[in-house]
Amino acid sequence: MKYAFSKRVRHLQSSAVRDILKVVNQGNVISFAGGLPDEELFPIAGLQAAFEKTFASGKKALQYAETEGYLPLRDVLIERMKRKGITSYSANDVLVTTGSQQAIDLFSKVVFNPGDVILAENPTYLAALQVFESYEAHVIGVESDEHGMIPEDLEEKVKRYRPKCIYVVPTFSNPTGKVWSMERRQQLLALAQKYHVIVFEDDPYGDIQFNKDEEYAPIASLDKKGTHVLYTSTFSKTAVPALRTGWITGPYQIIRLMSQAKQANDLHSNSLAQQALYHLCMDYDLDGHIQMLIREYDARMKLMLGELEKANLPGMSYVVPKGGMFFWIELDESVDTTDMLATAVERGVAYVPGSPFYVGKGKENTLRLNFTHSTPEKIEKGMKLLTEVLQENRQEIITP
Repeated sequence: MKYAFSKRVRHLQSSAVRDILKVVNQGNVISFAGGLPDEELFPIAGLQAAFEKTFASGKKALQYAETEGYLPLRDVLIERMKRKGITSYSANDVLVTTGSQQAIDLFSKVVFNPGDVILAENPTYLAALQVFESYEAHVIGVESDEHGMIPEDLEEKVKRYRPKCIYVVPTFSNPTGKVWSMERRQQLLALAQKYHVIVFEDDPYGDIQFNKDEEYAPIASLDKKGTHVLYTSTFSKTAVPALRTGWITGPYQIIRLMSQAKQANDLHSNSLAQQALYHLCMDYDLDGHIQMLIREYDARMKLMLGELEKANLPGMSYVVPKGGMFFWIELDESVDTTDMLATAVERGVAYVPGSPFYVGKGKENTLRLNFTHSTPEKIEKGMKLLTEVLQENRQEIITP
């Protein structure tokens, strides 16, 4: 039978990362591909106690709940955001979502018409690009360096394209792992205010900060009137991904419409998970757990960095991450990391080619490495395997 689908499905594409993971998970491969936390470090005992308290609270805990989310959890989120300097909002301005991915989707649903323009860093978060394209928005990349979007290019494109939104991941970004300078954050907000453009700040990694003495103020914390920035984050990187609990805050008018769109989508996100997270935040040392993650992930990042320094391949460059989960590697222009992936997997190691993260045509000589999911032993072994593949690939190019 021939099925009649909407025109919108023409814009749906499978995630390159998910496709790679399907292949990798079928064999004995050391994977630096997925953006995964390490399940061996999950707060199992704390979560078990939190769920027990949720069930002990009575049968009402199992009932339908508010679309906006469990109010005590929203109050906790407000307090946690205040610690980051985000003080413009109340619990009424918070929407709990099924991961921060749903926040991107709901925002897109209520804001974008087909053909509307979004400005984004290039490269940027792949799954956000998928969402924007599914709503037939037109994403345009803004030139960036290690400090963030280049203000001159940003302003020129704001004036030329009149975007509905500027999408950014300014703190330990996916895929590049970089952190924006304070000056670039301030310049972005100033341009957004000058030209009346909404900034969508995606901050899933901000709590995984290796140097506690440095400050990376969220752009939302600089927006003192709370009129130009939407801020979204998640518990997936600091608690566990399976809870699928994120949140978004911003101007009430936008959050209200997103709540109405969510009612039509799924009524509300998992309320059991929300109540358990409330108890986890109140009765468990979640901040202490995050500090443990920071120490462990920092050590793994430095181990991977040491292997990259040993490789010392001509033409290879990267920014040393100050937090988050990723290294972004740029190789000699002659290297095609998409073509090279099959060889790497055969050897027993996997990564994500960088090209899918770009708006438009991507750089084929780039790749992303995750350092949080693999043990130190696997990082050492996997990086040696990857270095061998890179060296052999380069040798084949030099002497065909």
